[in-house]
Amino acid sequence: MKKKKPQNRGKKINFIDEILEMPKEISSGIPKITILGFEEMLIENYKGILEYEELYVRINTYIGVINITGHNFNLKNINEDDILLTGVFEKIELEGEE
Repeated sequence: MKKKKPQNRGKKINFIDEILEMPKEISSGIPKITILGFEEMLIENYKGILEYEELYVRINTYIGVINITGHNFNLKNINEDDILLTGVFEKIELEGEE
């Protein structure tokens, strides 16, 4: 199931988001990456998994690709909104869309 790319909803909606103090990642589709130590990562607002191996993971987002290298990777939880990845992280690279 493909997610639709968030559209610019105009100034009126952005104003409402500010008043309600909505987090930017919820209203804009910008990915949020939460890292706990070197062994757990939660990625919210993703589009899909491009590659998944024990040593390498590539995740597509609305603003680019997240490349993660390390070892013993395991996708603990995947749902429509977020991915929980465990393993030992050695390097995280961000490729922005041009």
